[in-house]
Amino acid sequence: MGERNTADQGLVLLERDARGVATVTLNDAKRFNALGQEMLAALQQVLDTLAQDAQLRVVVLAGSGKAFCAGHNLKEMSAHPELAWYQQLFAQCSRVMLSIQNLPVPVIARVHGMATAAGCQLVAQCDLAVASTEASFATSGINYGLFCSTPSVPLVRNLPIKQAMEMLLTGDFIDAQTAQAQGLVNRVVAAPSLDVELDKLVTAILQKPQTAVRMGKAMLYRQREMGLEAAYQLAGQTMALNMMDADAQEGAQAFAEKRLPAWRHQS
Repeated sequence: MGERNTADQGLVLLERDARGVATVTLNDAKRFNALGQEMLAALQQVLDTLAQDAQLRVVVLAGSGKAFCAGHNLKEMSAHPELAWYQQLFAQCSRVMLSIQNLPVPVIARVHGMATAAGCQLVAQCDLAVASTEASFATSGINYGLFCSTPSVPLVRNLPIKQAMEMLLTGDFIDAQTAQAQGLVNRVVAAPSLDVELDKLVTAILQKPQTAVRMGKAMLYRQREMGLEAAYQLAGQTMALNMMDADAQEGAQAFAEKRLPAWRHQS
């Protein structure tokens, strides 16, 4: 997978390879990678750094230890029974989620274990997700008197509304196969094959032109929130601008000449 450079950020590890792939690992295994204030701040810092990286091609989001992410730190939350503190916490978390969407490259969740509440939200917020058969998913806040309102935002943009509502109202776990069937994850494989399957997806993306991928991701999320006519206007303008890129011109020429295209940024 190429030469790697790892920077230890404490609660979050950032690893890069020569292909432009960054692996961001939540690194608080003792607390099941809970999204407390410090974890959110560390994750935000890494995302802000990656957003400025012109060589970035793909981001993988992973977790250390037994769990992917157990959601918010309820012990920390119970120690601060103040409305302003809660408002700040959820605003901080929402900024992280929006930063994932606003990254100009695809973000892939690598889910090897439990992903609950805001951890399930992280999976739903990522552009793609690959899960182990040992992974499980739940929006379990309702079991503790707290409807998972912020996790519901990306959840209902992944799952059909009734499936999402069942998760939100019951707090019950779904397994990886169910998560795939309902649209929460893309691929499910046995644990020993997780990284192999993940790299297949990464490699497929790396083989595509960088400009088209970046423009396409930004367009996709913008048009989803628009009416039909405005969505078509944005999509048409994006395609026109995309066609002005040298790689798109090369792709069209290669098609006409019945040969493989030679991208400028081929990894």
